[in-house]
Formats: sequence, C-alpha cells, structure tokens
Amino acid sequence: MADQRLFGTNGIRGIPNEDLTPDFALRVGKSIGMFVSGEVAVGRDTRISGDMIMSSVNAGLMATGHDIIDLGILPTPALQYYCKTHGIYGVMITASHNPPQYNGIKVIDRDGTEIERPSEEKIEGIYGGNSFNMVKWEGVGRLRHVDDAIDQYINAVLSRVDVKRIRERKFRILADTGNGAAYFSTPRLLEKLGCTVVTLNANPDGRFTSRNAEPKPENLRDLMSLMADGNFDLGIAHDGDADRVVFIDERGEFIDGDRSLALLVKNVASAGDIVVTPVSSSDAISDVCASVGATLIRTKVGAPIVARTMIQNGAVIGGEENGGVIYGKHQYCRDGAMTLSLMLDLMARSNRKISELVRELPQYFLDKRQVERTVDWTLLERELRRGEKVDTTDGIKIMKEDGWILIRPSGTERILRIYAESTDMAAARHYADQYVSKIKDLQEKLG
Repeated sequence: MADQRLFGTNGIRGIPNEDLTPDFALRVGKSIGMFVSGEVAVGRDTRISGDMIMSSVNAGLMATGHDIIDLGILPTPALQYYCKTHGIYGVMITASHNPPQYNGIKVIDRDGTEIERPSEEKIEGIYGGNSFNMVKWEGVGRLRHVDDAIDQYINAVLSRVDVKRIRERKFRILADTGNGAAYFSTPRLLEKLGCTVVTLNANPDGRFTSRNAEPKPENLRDLMSLMADGNFDLGIAHDGDADRVVFIDERGEFIDGDRSLALLVKNVASAGDIVVTPVSSSDAISDVCASVGATLIRTKVGAPIVARTMIQNGAVIGGEENGGVIYGKHQYCRDGAMTLSLMLDLMARSNRKISELVRELPQYFLDKRQVERTVDWTLLERELRRGEKVDTTDGIKIMKEDGWILIRPSGTERILRIYAESTDMAAARHYADQYVSKIKDLQEKLG
C-alpha cells in the first residue's frame, strides 16, 4: 500500500462514487494536509461532482489543521495565480478535458506550478501509510470564501498586454467556453478588452451536454460553422478547466495548436530568449526560433516538465501542441486567458487577420496514430532504433532528411503514440503508415 501510485500525468483522476469516492477523497485530503503547510486555496471546475469531492478534500485538510480559502468555480490558472501571489499551496478539483463522468484532484505548489513528482510520491507514501496526525478540536481548520480571485487573475493578464491598442480594434469574438470553468471569466476578460463577445456554451453545465470538454475540431463543429457564417475576427474554445485555448480563424478554419504556439513564439520571443517545447511539437517552432534568434530547448512530453524547464532556464514562452501555452512573464503554467490575450495583442499590433498571420508560418504536416503495445517497450525500442539516427529525450524520435517520426509509450494506457512530421503531407502519411506496420510486425516477431 505504501508504494501505491495515485497521481497520473496530471493529478489524480477517477469516476466519482466508483474509484473517486468521498472516503477516498477525504483520505487524499488528509494525506495532502500532512504534506503541505499553512492556508490552502481550493477551487473547482463546473463538474456536478465538484462540490462532493471538494467537500471531502476540504474535510481532510481541515482535520489536519489547515484553514481553507474557498475560491469557488474558476479556471485552474486562476487558482495557480492566487497560489503564486499569496505564496500558499492549492488544490484544484478538475478532470480538465476528460469526459463529464470523471473528476480529479490536482495539487498546486506555493509558486503556482503543479507539484513535482517527488512531492507527489511523498503524498502517496503518507496515503499508503494510513497514519494521519489529526489535530485536537481547537486546532481544526476553518473555511472562508474569497470572491475576487477571478478579478485578481484577469487584472494580472491585462497587465501583460496593450489593452488600449486591443480596445481600439473593437474585435468581434465568438467564445465557446464548453460549459467549463471559464464560463464567466473569459467573457469578462474579453469585455474588459473592448471586444464584442458572442458566447457559446457559457453556462456552468457540469454534464457538458453541448460538447465534449476536449477542444478538438470534431467537438467544435458548432463554433466552426458559426465562424464561417458570421462576421467574427476570431473564434476561441477552452477545455474544461481553461488552462488551454484553441483558435478558429475568421473563415471557420481550425488552427492547430502547433501553429498558434509558433505564431506566439514568433511575436513574443526575440534574440537571446529561450523557448521550451516537447519533442512532439512541430519543427515550425524550431524554424521560428531560428528566424528570431531565440534558443529552443526540447523536453519530454507534459506541461509540468515544460514549466519546470522554463523556470530553470528563465524561458520567456513555451508550450505544447494541444493549445497549452506558458507565458513566463505572467506565470509558469498553461493559461488559456493569457494565451488568448497574447493572440489579440498580436492581431491588434499587426492590424491583420489571423488567417494571414498563420499563412506566413513555415508549413509542416503532422500525422498522429496509436498502436496497442503488446510487448516490452525496451525490446521494441532496441529494434526500432537499429541503424537509425535517433533522439531519445522521450521515447525515440527517428530523424529523416525530410522529417521525423516520434514513437513513445503512453504513460496511462498500453498504447504507443506515433507522430510523423514532414514538409510534405504525403511523406508524413507514408512515414506514419510505415512505422505502424513496422511496429505491428516487430511485436508479432518479439511476442
């Protein structure tokens, strides 16, 4: 029990009343309470199980002597900003982009970043030991509500962009908050930026009845068709806890996260700056960094790893290809509202349409696949890298003259993720096909 793993790549996730029961959440709350010190800020997204899970975690924290600051429903980066500016630990009740039946528990460090793996292991050790120091009655923590955390967060975001210039452009924005945590905060931010805002799914429906929480093209059909028909400058969509944002251009075309990140890097980074992104991100970002004289550092996949690497190297911007951008001057975590504001700042400064700005980026094509993993990864890796030029930062990245193929085992499922990129769409597809069949053949042979 002492070595039980609770935390996945992004906190603890589960289905309420199946594996994520009130008893389990209470025990997790006591385990976190024995690890952290001082007051703890707690917030949640809109999921209908949020109150139940949050109450259980709060009870565990208060039983171990911590006062709770209840921030209510707010985006994860808003809670992270509160933790950073007040120097306190936080707990966010969210399952981010997972389907509505899930919920989760995420622990935030006093600098606003997600806690590192060694800290998670300490909490897991306390949980497994099942021996909690409950305080005497007079030491039990109390709970108070703070209702201006969203305003503090929005004002901080606004301080990082040219509000006057954005307001002068009078942008028309179509915002799909996906019934999630940004249902109130993003329309309020856009209003302060002088935008005309039309909202989609801006009600806190924790069942996510209108669309899946993951902001992928197949889940954003309504937004894309309204963008194509309407007279809007930009369409935006958040995931469940609004640490990510994706963009739709004025014609209703989905902009890949790789391309929106490359666009922001091109306009935020300058000579001598450091940019951080995982090995899975497009070479468009490498090209953009080279063109502005910035240094690119590539990491393993995962936002907390990108954030920690940015802190260690004083990076100005970083992020992943899924719409998760980290702006170092604001805070070292993915932040949908900050990313949105930076994009509007860029559009205001250039006085051009988003589609024109995207068109100027280097053109790459990425083909993503997955294959069930049936044999040990180390055996497979040894065979795949034979005679190839490889990068082993995360899985193996096989370098070709006209592109690359990244193969990495999933951290949560028995699958292999395959990414193939090239400047030519047919070549990317060919490499993806080639390595899917190569992996299947190897697994058959090795199995």
